Amino acid sequence: MMFSAERLRMARFRRKLSGKGLAEAAGLTPVTVSKAENGHQPDEATVQKLADALDYPVDFFFMEAPETLETKAVSFRSLKKMSAAERNASLAAGSIGIAFYDWIEQHFNLPAPDLIDLSKERDRPEVAARLLRQHWGLGDRPIGSLLKLYESKGVRVLSLSENTPNVDAYSFWHAERPYMFLNQRKTAERSNFDSAHELGHLVLHFHAARQSAQIDDAEKQADQFASAFLMPEADVKSLLGHVYSVSQIIKAKHRWKVSAMALATRLHGLGMLSDWNYRSIIIELGQRGYRKGEPVGVERETSTVLRKVLAALWKNGITRSEIAQKLNLPWEEVETLIFDLAGHMPSRPEAPSLRLVR
Repeated sequence: MMFSAERLRMARFRRKLSGKGLAEAAGLTPVTVSKAENGHQPDEATVQKLADALDYPVDFFFMEAPETLETKAVSFRSLKKMSAAERNASLAAGSIGIAFYDWIEQHFNLPAPDLIDLSKERDRPEVAARLLRQHWGLGDRPIGSLLKLYESKGVRVLSLSENTPNVDAYSFWHAERPYMFLNQRKTAERSNFDSAHELGHLVLHFHAARQSAQIDDAEKQADQFASAFLMPEADVKSLLGHVYSVSQIIKAKHRWKVSAMALATRLHGLGMLSDWNYRSIIIELGQRGYRKGEPVGVERETSTVLRKVLAALWKNGITRSEIAQKLNLPWEEVETLIFDLAGHMPSRPEAPSLRLVR
């Protein structure tokens, strides 16, 4: 197998290094790094220096070219404020996430995607949210576990690493499978909204392999979709007939596992708060600390599928280092994708009790 220039770039992006930075870290010249990234086959000593500097296994660079993602195929929420290094690191994480799930699917049967194409409803995000709820048989009730629901409908959910703090979340389709990456540094309520926002992108703007161009107000549409999907109008109106205080909102937000700000915005959008009341409530919520966090928050969700996969692998005697070895990745690259779930695994494999399906 030849040395993969694409994999060298991917590893460099994950480390948020420039070509010059990698050259300095590896004790090589920038020209040598540039040649390696442009298809020239480096010698054994050079490969070892690159691998050491990037802390990636040498074998990683001799695998087939990775699946690469283009910026236009990914729904980045904060594209304007993120740096090019953060964007490239996130796209590289997406490629690693694809490889990780491809490997999982060699051993486990995962739910097939069950997301409908709602691109014709882009201008009516509230209708789109209602149609998806109907398709999934959710009615108007609150959703108990969002990530568990998404995964049961075939969405591959992964977490984002801490070296991309300005990336809230992103999603994309690859090989007819939907992927969603979520930042775990936000509050649980904001992560819930982010996940519903990304779900909106998956059904409204990027369904399947569609090369739909980003539209100026796609973010606004995804926000409206998320608000309606999480807080159905009928359920909100049945619980909150007349809203007169911030305390009501703070108490009620737990029903839908959203932030107090998100619920206030939803109430305003439904005409249940006047402009004046909405502004007053937002100001008071800010004064109480709800702009930067949720003083009384809900429990953060993690991936049910990945927890089961890791538990099954562990019970079959497959350790973390073996998982990383099979993927030819540093373990910490895998760990950033799996919601820190490995930290809750027992220190030693237990007796096998769950059979791999493949």
